[in-house]
Amino acid sequence: MTQQTSGETGPAKAAVREQRDIQQRAEAAEDRSFAPEREGAMQAGARTYPEPPFPAQHQQKPGLEARLDPAPMYDAPFYKGSDKLKDKVALITGADSGIGRAVAVLFAREGADVAIAYLAEDRDAEETRAAVEKEGRRAILIRGDVADPALARAAVERTLEAFGRLDVLVNNAAFQEHVARLEDLSEDQFEQTLKTNLYGYFHMAKAAAPHMKPGSAIVMTGSVTGIQGSKELLDYSMTKGGIHAFTRSLAGHLIARGIRVNAVAPGPVWTPLNPADRAAPEVSQFGAKAKMKRPAQPEEIAPAYVFLASPHCSSYITGEILPIIGGY
Repeated sequence: MTQQTSGETGPAKAAVREQRDIQQRAEAAEDRSFAPEREGAMQAGARTYPEPPFPAQHQQKPGLEARLDPAPMYDAPFYKGSDKLKDKVALITGADSGIGRAVAVLFAREGADVAIAYLAEDRDAEETRAAVEKEGRRAILIRGDVADPALARAAVERTLEAFGRLDVLVNNAAFQEHVARLEDLSEDQFEQTLKTNLYGYFHMAKAAAPHMKPGSAIVMTGSVTGIQGSKELLDYSMTKGGIHAFTRSLAGHLIARGIRVNAVAPGPVWTPLNPADRAAPEVSQFGAKAKMKRPAQPEEIAPAYVFLASPHCSSYITGEILPIIGGY
């Protein structure tokens, strides 16, 4: 009697035929539907956003939004406010431009008054103030270096004097400068990056927390570089990873006080930070390597800050890092 192998049994033969039929149908469909990958950047928003190549440009630090070409899109005309931050008060560092400006505008649209902290970019800061006031809310300007603990204390005091309360702190100011080799990373640069990106966040949180009531929120600006690293942003990536750890640690520390702490970790965003870091030819291709083949505009990032700041949206969320990087 001949012994049958398992592959010769009736059910096995039927399974093979079925698998081959599925394969043939899939391959035929692939032949019919194959098309080259879509050219250009992904556009999935309410309006079309600029994509590389951009005009080659470079700026001296700290960079001015008024000189960027194309101008960053921050006003989110299709975003409708719904009192998510009604009568709240927010203090936002680095609010003169970029993500900080867009956050200030949407916070105001959601009903908040805003203290705009910035380094030295008076023209940009004035435009942010005008944008907040256009939304029908009050704004004050606070000029100074977040790396200075005295500035943090003064910023909180001025916010309380102007508005009588502090409900939301957004730690957003940052310093960034790339280096091609580890040997090129000077101690001065290393210290500047740490003082702005880590010390600054610490000083502001320490000054603000004693004045924040249950239901308040702190939102940090992290970065995808703090998750994935960046070979030319060694010090910057380290500080952003530190911000993520600080966020999670501070969240646990402040739970007993009813203060939530979260972070947004953006990928490439069209702000003055990068043209003040990279050479002009590199800036022209900024964001091209993202999955969406373009950088985000500030107005695409700002709604995440509203979500994390509002007790109506995220009352059960603390210690989270939210990446917004245009696709993995």
